[in-house]
Amino acid sequence: MKRNIAIVCGGDSSEHDVSLRSAQGLYSFLDKERYNVFIVDVKGLDWHVAFANGEIASIDKNDFSFKKDGKTIWFDYAYITIHGTPGENGIMQGYLDLLHMPYSTSNVLVEALTFDKYALNNYLRGFGVNVAKSILLRRGEENKYTEEEIEAQIGMPCFVKPVADGSSFGVSKVKNADQLAPALRNAFMECEDVMIESFLDGIELTVGCYKTKNKSVVFPVTEVVTSNEFFDYDAKYNGQVQEITPARISPELTKALQDETSRIYDLLHCNGIIRIDYIVTKNADGTDKINMLEINTTPGMTPTSFIPQQVRAAGLDIKDVLTDIVENQF
Repeated sequence: MKRNIAIVCGGDSSEHDVSLRSAQGLYSFLDKERYNVFIVDVKGLDWHVAFANGEIASIDKNDFSFKKDGKTIWFDYAYITIHGTPGENGIMQGYLDLLHMPYSTSNVLVEALTFDKYALNNYLRGFGVNVAKSILLRRGEENKYTEEEIEAQIGMPCFVKPVADGSSFGVSKVKNADQLAPALRNAFMECEDVMIESFLDGIELTVGCYKTKNKSVVFPVTEVVTSNEFFDYDAKYNGQVQEITPARISPELTKALQDETSRIYDLLHCNGIIRIDYIVTKNADGTDKINMLEINTTPGMTPTSFIPQQVRAAGLDIKDVLTDIVENQF
């Protein structure tokens, strides 16, 4: 009997359509000889299976099943590829836990923690992970600090970003204090909580990792080069970026980034594939300093996304990687 796999995509954030593209990527990668694969699109209360012929079938949220040709089909496993709520912040995971259904991501606590950039940074700082200086502002507290106080604490330029949600919307690079107010308005449109974070001048790198009961796999490092002000939506999804895998860095720095990625994976007790973004800056003595930017627990899975690129660069087959992840929970 083949297992029934739900690729759970969509979600309620600005990255809904990006998630649908990841779902198509995963659908093409998963082993159809081994699994029956269905795409489940989730948006608000509309949860449905989308078939290749354009038909849809509603999901019964009581048991996460659907009907096809008069038969009820239950899922054995959920591969979550929602970028943003409810798939990247623990909500979907909590629902699936209640149904005792295994899924591809980390658990409720880890998802909620990694989704809140400010909470995550302060948690990992306690384990010696380098992160940028930051200030948290909640809606209604926009005037908690003066522009002068922010500039004195964080410096200029700086980044203003939503604390939660994906990292493609609501992010601004602020070069002087006059730009703070519009940047804050932009970020508050995406999220109730906003973070003002110091600018780190260095090279941007990203590393994927997954672990099973039998193995630990850390992928090659990707270097992210964009002529945009930062790695924004256009850089990510409209090709305004160079992604170089493996990165043009020393073997020593490569190993250090891979070791830190593996360490953070274990510290958080992650599950499935994660991708950690870093900025590498220079210490006063000229040595490299690895700074963690953020953790993606449902990283993009289109054929051109970072993880499939890194899998190819590692000489692995993405179909085998995904089978590892699914089978690890049975």
